Amino acid sequence: MAFDQELAGRVRAVLAAAGQAPAEKKMFGGLSFLIAGNMCCGVTGEDLLVRLGAETADSALAGAAARPFDMGRGPSPGWVLIGPGGTATDQDLTGWVQQALAFAATLPAK
Repeated sequence: MAFDQELAGRVRAVLAAAGQAPAEKKMFGGLSFLIAGNMCCGVTGEDLLVRLGAETADSALAGAAARPFDMGRGPSPGWVLIGPGGTATDQDLTGWVQQALAFAATLPAK
């Protein structure tokens, strides 16, 4: 599956503005951004994939553009897909990526 190159570029810009230099890896049919070896966020198709942790993900799912990330065996706890409507503005995208960065910062380096 191809991923939205423009969205990936926007994510790179947000991460760079936050002082991050993530590793990039093709995963889940898209592109993932890893911080200290842990996946933080990614782009799959035209959606943003964010790792928020179970509690934050549950509240994020209340948003109209958010839906559970499902790899075919049921929703993945702590992971949320954000549709194009939720990343249309730079402010919206930055908010999601910052939440993912905050969660990634709680994880031990791999």
